[in-house]
Amino acid sequence: MAKTGVFDSDPISMVRAAELKKELQKLVNSIVDHEDYRTETIDQANDTLRALKELRLRSRKRSPLSIKAPKQQENVSAAAPSCPEEFKCPLSKELMRDPVILCTGQQTYDRPFINKWLEAGNRTCPLTQQVLSHTDLTPNHLIREMISHWCKNQGLEFPDPIHYMDEAGITSSDHDRFLSLLEKLSLALQEQREAAKELRQLTKRTPSFRALFGQSDDAIPQLLSPLSGNKSGTSVHPELQEDVITTLLNLSIHDNNKKRVAETPMVIPLLMEALRGVTIATRANAAATLFTLSALDCNKVLIVKSGALKPLLDLLEEGNPLAMKDVASAIFNLCLVHENRARAVKDGAVRVILNKIREGVLVNELLAVLAMLCSHQGAIIDMEEQGGVPCLLQIIRESSCERSKENCIAILHTICLYDRTKWKEVKDEESSYGTISKLAKDGTSRAKRKANSILERFNRAVNLTHTA
Repeated sequence: MAKTGVFDSDPISMVRAAELKKELQKLVNSIVDHEDYRTETIDQANDTLRALKELRLRSRKRSPLSIKAPKQQENVSAAAPSCPEEFKCPLSKELMRDPVILCTGQQTYDRPFINKWLEAGNRTCPLTQQVLSHTDLTPNHLIREMISHWCKNQGLEFPDPIHYMDEAGITSSDHDRFLSLLEKLSLALQEQREAAKELRQLTKRTPSFRALFGQSDDAIPQLLSPLSGNKSGTSVHPELQEDVITTLLNLSIHDNNKKRVAETPMVIPLLMEALRGVTIATRANAAATLFTLSALDCNKVLIVKSGALKPLLDLLEEGNPLAMKDVASAIFNLCLVHENRARAVKDGAVRVILNKIREGVLVNELLAVLAMLCSHQGAIIDMEEQGGVPCLLQIIRESSCERSKENCIAILHTICLYDRTKWKEVKDEESSYGTISKLAKDGTSRAKRKANSILERFNRAVNLTHTA
């Protein structure tokens, strides 16, 4: 038998609770599965837990929309079939609670259902199929008043819109506050700073606020306007830049926003500028935003074509420990697309990465990037020029990390296939330490294959020399 709970009488709260639980599960998994998780992940998990608690307490207090009857109460949807057709949402076929109008001005929908249509990527009116010039929704106060009057005559308790949450968990007052904050971003510096800071907090602790940016074509440009509208030549206020970039990171976490954010023309250039920002938090969060956006392959290509790899590599070379993890993750994700590797090599990735590996910085992560880059011939040439082979052999010999050894031998295998002059270094290493033989015996299955292949080729080369 299914369990019942405090959310069961309110489907909207159930949707919101499910969203929060999904978010919490992802955060907890990230903390449990990764030893080097970020402290911000713990903060986000705490914020999500708090939001879930607040929703549960609010759901206990809130009465469901109901019909007054002498002996029982029924849900308003039970009365919906008998209500006037103009009061029903064309999508839900039920009585509208928060009627809104699309920009076409021809049709009224219930806010949560038309939001769901728009969040799925549709940019047309569901009934007329007319293309929408924008996706802003305007409250239909006339229909709202008519529905309210009808409910009163029918003995229904109809909630005020300010207490009504749509499927994204946002109230009408939240919508109004959101629009007000976006407007403040076009005012004087003090108003911009206040609005940016509040948007940063809202998008951090309330996942549903992130979705709001995907419901309007103008929201993201408005968010970025304090950074892109600087005509005087003076520098952007550091805290304002940090808050705006961090808000961009927060809303990019929402899956439905990733494509829209990356394809907004000013986003990538401003993120590249932020990679050289005044505060390290700005730089780290700009890198984290690029990493988050690059979850989509189409965004990976767009980001690299925009020239973002070079400033990422510059930030990696700078070596600030607070930014390194995000930078390395962004570079790794971008290089998953084969065509991006040529640009990375051209931008000097091999030199920067090898230097960081020699310093002992993020060795596992950077070796994984290097292994991908070595599918490009230019990377192998750079490895030779930078003296990469001795470095790789030393890691195999001294490291206790199987993953690092595996990536090192994979890179060595590629180098040896390309340049036979490197056999001497391998031979000297093998003669002195038996490094490759040990890996062929004790390494991972992939490492064993690569090590044995090198040994077989080496032995064949030796035999041919003796025969000759």
